[in-house]
Amino acid sequence: QLQLVESGGGSVQPGGSLNLSCVASGFNLDYYDVGWFRQAPGKEREGVSCIRIRANSITNYADSVKGRFTISRDNAKNTVVLQMNSLKPEDTAEYLCAAGPTPYAYSTCTLLDLGDVYESWGQGTQVIVSS
Repeated sequence: QLQLVESGGGSVQPGGSLNLSCVASGFNLDYYDVGWFRQAPGKEREGVSCIRIRANSITNYADSVKGRFTISRDNAKNTVVLQMNSLKPEDTAEYLCAAGPTPYAYSTCTLLDLGDVYESWGQGTQVIVSS
């Protein structure tokens, strides 16, 4: 059974950092695209970052997090990590990771959840950025 479990959320002050982890079980991330999404109260879910483990770990970032967030793979642990630095109050949201078999028809991983790529979702972890 494919399963994703997120952890690492919490409350931090503006300018602080958090590392979110997405642990996969039941499948090997080598053959998947993994995305991090977030949803704030009253707002639509948005893609934050994604990684295609193969193809030299192609990554994408939303403009709002470029230069502050870094996505990476921990090979030994079948885990994808989202390192979040210089956090802002507008980063407050529930963060979810999602995975789907790599769609090689697309040249890179996608930040869009159109129902055609990401098949498995975690339960989410809450991030609160407040002074």
